[in-house]
Amino acid sequence: MKKTNDISACIRGALETYFRDLDGETPSNVYDMVLKSVERPMLEVTLQQAGGNQTLAAEMLGINRNTLRKKITEHQLL
Repeated sequence: MKKTNDISACIRGALETYFRDLDGETPSNVYDMVLKSVERPMLEVTLQQAGGNQTLAAEMLGINRNTLRKKITEHQLL
């Protein structure tokens, strides 16, 4: 049996709640909101799994090490 994507289900549920809770208000910057909400914990957990090794973390994430450094700085994870 194929396992469902738990991360997608969590994001879907959070977005459904977000839109429901707007109660008629117009949403804005949903894309940026979701990316920022997902990106920081993804970086934190991956860096932890890599033992703080940024080169290994970048490989695990499938991104360039310089991109990872930029994201670490953006999220103030140093």
